[in-house]
Amino acid sequence: MSARRQDRSEEPGEPGPAGGDAPSAPAASGSAAGENGEAAAAAEDESLAGRPDTPVPPLAELQEAMEWAFRGEEIAPAVLEAYARHARMVLEANREVNLTAIVDPREMAAKHYLDSWRVTRQVPLYGRSILDVGTGAGFPGLPIALAESDVRVALLDSTQKRIHFVQRSIAELGVRNASAVWDRAEEHLARNAYDVVLMRAVSSVRENVRTLRKVRHSHKALVMLKGPSWSREVRAGEREAERLGFKLDTVWEHELPGEMGQRAILVYRAPGAQGG
Repeated sequence: MSARRQDRSEEPGEPGPAGGDAPSAPAASGSAAGENGEAAAAAEDESLAGRPDTPVPPLAELQEAMEWAFRGEEIAPAVLEAYARHARMVLEANREVNLTAIVDPREMAAKHYLDSWRVTRQVPLYGRSILDVGTGAGFPGLPIALAESDVRVALLDSTQKRIHFVQRSIAELGVRNASAVWDRAEEHLARNAYDVVLMRAVSSVRENVRTLRKVRHSHKALVMLKGPSWSREVRAGEREAERLGFKLDTVWEHELPGEMGQRAILVYRAPGAQGG
């Protein structure tokens, strides 16, 4: 795993694995609002359609997949067991509500859990409050909360069905330092302050910093999980980030096992971190 400081010379690429909310769009007016609302509701219903053919392997197979993905990493066996239990819950619920397109055990272990967990290795989180924006099935917030008991994680999504699943996961896994929030990102951030805001495959760098534009002084860091083409997004959003006072502090690049691809963790210092 390597660290880079504000390196903008890399070739472009796409964000990391899908799942999460995009920032909410401005409201329309008059009859257009009704039509747009109906269209949006229909699109959301379609996007939430479950996958009845989702395979649900035995817990032992999911446990083996976690051990494979995390081979060589320093992580407690109890955390891997919790990850396997959550993975099985995700697959079971995926038959009713669309939570993930990734259903192969090893692929899930690497792309959902290892990718999420590595934030805890590269970003100082001890004693901090974290907001996971567009958490979907609970990524990356839930793996982080399970691995780091000294952080407080709020998992936010604007889709009620997904938040119901996250609430059930938190309860069944007994995660005391996590909570699920059903809300729009901008509205929730306007009422609540967090040390760290996490975004995984929510939108582009430019749109993500714009989501925080009104509350940027209330937070210390914006952490984004991206794919191998992170540098194009950084360049495209550079002017907006600088205008709003976000400074790219560190980029941590890492490889997923089994040739499953490259990932990057972007750490932006927010205006709220000035002097910190």
